Amino acid sequence: MDEKNLLGQLESLAQNLSVEIRYETMTHEGTFSTGGLCRLKGEYVLIINAKASTKDKIEALAKALCRFDLGQVYLRPGLRDFLGRFSNEIDSFQEKE
Repeated sequence: MDEKNLLGQLESLAQNLSVEIRYETMTHEGTFSTGGLCRLKGEYVLIINAKASTKDKIEALAKALCRFDLGQVYLRPGLRDFLGRFSNEIDSFQEKE
């Protein structure tokens, strides 16, 4: 699956989960952040650096979306497998904390 197609599928999933995606230009001297998930007035908002590469945008989306319960959400098998890899990374990170 190409990156643009994957990005589109992740954006669609975010929309289905009622996660607003904002592509913003982020500037901070000396560091580069791809963004992250937050709650604003009770709603989930994913802010992604507009200058990030497609690969980094995909990673930011995947890391945010795999935190949601996707068990009852229809996902294409390839997308579910892809998100599963990020879910496993987050699980192992949380165990170390």
